[in-house]
Amino acid sequence: MKAGFKLPEVTFHTRVRDESIGGDNPFKWEDKTTSDYFAGKRVVLFSLPGAFTPTCSTYQLPGFEKGFPEFKEQGIDAIYCMSVNDSFVMNKWAQNQELENVQVIPDGSGEFTRRMGMLVRKDNLGFGLRSWRYAAVIKDGVIEAWFEEPGLSDNHPEDPYGVSSPENVMKWLKGEEAEAVA
Repeated sequence: MKAGFKLPEVTFHTRVRDESIGGDNPFKWEDKTTSDYFAGKRVVLFSLPGAFTPTCSTYQLPGFEKGFPEFKEQGIDAIYCMSVNDSFVMNKWAQNQELENVQVIPDGSGEFTRRMGMLVRKDNLGFGLRSWRYAAVIKDGVIEAWFEEPGLSDNHPEDPYGVSSPENVMKWLKGEEAEAVA
């Protein structure tokens, strides 16, 4: 991936809150497309290997959540967290993380991730197919800046983190030198 690439148009199967349903699980299915999320907006998208995993839950997601006001000052309309997890898992993770600013996008089948060239095997951890860790600044569905962790490969023995961190993306937005931007 690199700057100038247009995001693939896919449909995401999401579960959204609907208070008219009542009960303990007031959610309904709602399909959303790439355009629904990205058209007419400048956003940060970051993708990671899995909900509830240590690096994702301890550093990356909380960093983007806490940093949202500063991202907004830099012209970012929304921050999206994507993972090859279903909507039930992503919604529960968002609830667990007490998200107010970052929105989660479930790529349950991995179709978006595959078409981005970021789908990798994580069988060595029992995960199956997952996303390689990356972040991007996207304007109206077109990549403005790309932040990919080094070593993209199947069954990588480590989980590199730094290039796609909120701190590194913020450096780029402020015009400071940032790591591995394409």
